[in-house]
Amino acid sequence: MFSPLPDRPPRGVVRRRLAALVTAVALLSAGVAAAAPADAAVLPGPFAYVADSGAGTVSVVDGGSTTVTSTVPVGGTPSGVAVSPDGSRAYVTQSAGNTVAVISTATRAVTATVPVGASPYAVAVTPDGSQVYVTNPGDNTVSVIDAATGTVSATIGVGVRPVGVAVDPSGAQVYVTNDSDTNTLWVISTATHAVTATVPLPAHAYGVAFAPDGTRAYVALVNGRSLAVVDTATRTVTSTVPTGTAPHGVAVSPDGSLVYVANHDGNSVSVVDAATGARTATVPAGAGPEAVAFHPSGTRAYVTDGNAGTVTVLDTATATVASTITVGSRPLGVAFAPPTADLGVALTATGVPGLPAGRITYTVTLTDNGPSPLTSGTVTATLPAGTAAASSSCTPVGGRVTCTVGALAPGATITRTFTVPLGALTVGLPYTVTVKRTTSSPTDPDPADDTASRTCTVITSLIINCG
Repeated sequence: MFSPLPDRPPRGVVRRRLAALVTAVALLSAGVAAAAPADAAVLPGPFAYVADSGAGTVSVVDGGSTTVTSTVPVGGTPSGVAVSPDGSRAYVTQSAGNTVAVISTATRAVTATVPVGASPYAVAVTPDGSQVYVTNPGDNTVSVIDAATGTVSATIGVGVRPVGVAVDPSGAQVYVTNDSDTNTLWVISTATHAVTATVPLPAHAYGVAFAPDGTRAYVALVNGRSLAVVDTATRTVTSTVPTGTAPHGVAVSPDGSLVYVANHDGNSVSVVDAATGARTATVPAGAGPEAVAFHPSGTRAYVTDGNAGTVTVLDTATATVASTITVGSRPLGVAFAPPTADLGVALTATGVPGLPAGRITYTVTLTDNGPSPLTSGTVTATLPAGTAAASSSCTPVGGRVTCTVGALAPGATITRTFTVPLGALTVGLPYTVTVKRTTSSPTDPDPADDTASRTCTVITSLIINCG
């Protein structure tokens, strides 16, 4: 997610801000403050990742309890944060080191460091997770990282002082803002890595975010005290909405109904109704609000307070402050990992002897291993050829049995059963039944526990051995 540059000066000296940042990060690169590990118990989440630029760390905030559960040392004056669509990795720009740190969200540790352009700032990931786009205001470029190889696959020139970046929901194009007199929004093709268009803007631009349907883009006009609404089909500005002073970060709610704008110099957040294009509220925030991210539920918005060392949590239903979280020094970027729920699958088989024929009863145990609640899931059991099943909790069709599950809380377990009569089995031969997770929501982050199998051997209808 886009994260604005730190310590925005008064508008009279705005053009010197990036030069000051480059100097500052060069000094900071000489020594990064050591991070004290938090190592609190990991809670259900979903989790927000906050770049603490003054501490050289990333704070991991549990979105359920609004507590910091861990702190990840990254160094390099972290600025922007984006999380891969599958929630497995967080990408963090390191302005002082001209690199991007890759964090494993499972281990909360840096697994790779990717060299990019000068003073990397904001970062965005394509919807399929294959490409990562990084703005480099120090050399006026955008670096494209191949997520599979962890290397830069392209470098694109994009005007002067590229700051904000966002990928459209289709994954086809990238919008890049310039905080400079170019007053231009740049459009990049993700297929060719070429600039395909430029959109004139009425002022310097900072943050940028897309509506969920991709029809509009919202651009913070940092020295225009307003939000520009861009029609992505015509690539023109269709309207501007007044905001507070020096708008920086922009975020759109998951349902597309609200747009939140962090007003850095106004210490506030402007709330914009996306349907009417009107500002409906102005909510106080901490000192120097920088970036905004919505909780995946849309019920909360998290705002980094760059000059306060806090994150202000806003209730989106009432447009009021719900709580304040203390994080590391000078927080800038913030991004939520998408909710994930690991649906674990286990299978037991029990032989039931009988005359003239016995049966085997299978019990499928489904467990939500978290970290988020499970919405729904489906598992399918494959039977040996020539066999069939009966069940009151699953649906047998031919040689398959399909079992479904609804909502499950993290840690909760539910069972499903089906029975296979022995009449059609070949006596004395082993056979195997395999059950596998076929679908679930939200995304399952761990395929290792998606499948379970059991093998039974029928000696006679009275002797059934199951492993």
